[in-house]
Amino acid sequence: MLERMRWRLTMGYAGIFALILIFLAIAAVAGFSRELTNQQDTLLRQEAEDQTRNLLDGEHREVLAEGSAEYSWVALDPAGHVTDRDPTAATLGTLGLPSKELAEQALMEGEEVSATIRGPQGRVRVVSMPMRESGEVVGVIQYARSLKGVQQTISRLVLVLLPLALGGLGAALLGGLYMAGRAVRPARESFERQRAFIADASHELKTPLTLIRADAEVVLYRGTLNEDDRKLVEHALAETERMGAILSDLLLVARLDAGKLEVSEKPFDLTAILSEEAERFGVRAAAREIRLEVRVPGELPAFGDAKRTGQVLAVLLDNAVRFTPSGGYIAVRGRLRDRWVEVSVMDSGPGMSSEHLSRVFDRFYRAEAARTRGRAGGGTGLGLAIARDLARAQGGDLTAENVEGQGATLRLRLPRG
Repeated sequence: MLERMRWRLTMGYAGIFALILIFLAIAAVAGFSRELTNQQDTLLRQEAEDQTRNLLDGEHREVLAEGSAEYSWVALDPAGHVTDRDPTAATLGTLGLPSKELAEQALMEGEEVSATIRGPQGRVRVVSMPMRESGEVVGVIQYARSLKGVQQTISRLVLVLLPLALGGLGAALLGGLYMAGRAVRPARESFERQRAFIADASHELKTPLTLIRADAEVVLYRGTLNEDDRKLVEHALAETERMGAILSDLLLVARLDAGKLEVSEKPFDLTAILSEEAERFGVRAAAREIRLEVRVPGELPAFGDAKRTGQVLAVLLDNAVRFTPSGGYIAVRGRLRDRWVEVSVMDSGPGMSSEHLSRVFDRFYRAEAARTRGRAGGGTGLGLAIARDLARAQGGDLTAENVEGQGATLRLRLPRG
């Protein structure tokens, strides 16, 4: 349990750190992309101004579009007709120019407009600005640059950030594991002290409890008691047996928590164990007029501990008998899966609400509102918790569910032998 808590703390810490890294990486890439875009716009604006002077003033300024497939320009009149363009566009490509929409927008707003468009070879950044002569707008010039180089630069940045992020996440995992280990250390020490106390107290209480039971049985055997006293002694004996069962469960829980419970790993026939337990609980079921029906194939080859599996099945059948009303039924089914053998125990009792269903395997939890205990005496709240721990100790599991109109169903799954 504490180890799971440690890993949960570690994964939570690493998850938060990963989210922070993702956010920072996205912010870094987005900021870098924005800065590159601003630089592109500044460069294209300067190129468009130089080309405007070349066209209107007859200057011969050198522009980047000359002989480059990465750049291109085009000049339009106010009606949107092409009046001039990059001489190399016929051989190197136009990059999708002209863009009539951007030209109309620039004319309408009377100022520079920048945008990214989709060209024949990919995304292109375009600056579209009015050309003015003597203060009059005589046309529009559009200057464009392919964004392939920008995208490659961003990709290189991502390739640099990715291993850094993975390294940071790995360091966060190691650091989180170390810090989580330190955080749960006090809880681990407290838990160990509690486990040792439960084991020692349960062991020490068994001896006086055995003596009390022996003395009470001797008093009953003598037959010198009146009827009222005999009932009191019988009640004391019943409570002594109940206390003995609780102490046995506590000792088992302590061994399970300490990992000191011996669990065999051998092939066995689950059908034989199930038949034995069903026969034992069949007497109790018949006494309460409960029909116990068992259907299993000839063999259920399982792998694990036959004795511990018998304990699990005893808990399931005891639970079903206690919570099934008189005149009801219990259906036990066994079947083979691909890698598992499965036994289900279904009763016709009141079932369990979803609130209690999620906690039915918690230790000392008793779902009084969901399962009436008054009919056959209450449990300790340890049976199902121990049963699931025993199933998991064998590499299997124990689950609970409600079947509509039929009550509760408990499913035991073990590795197939």
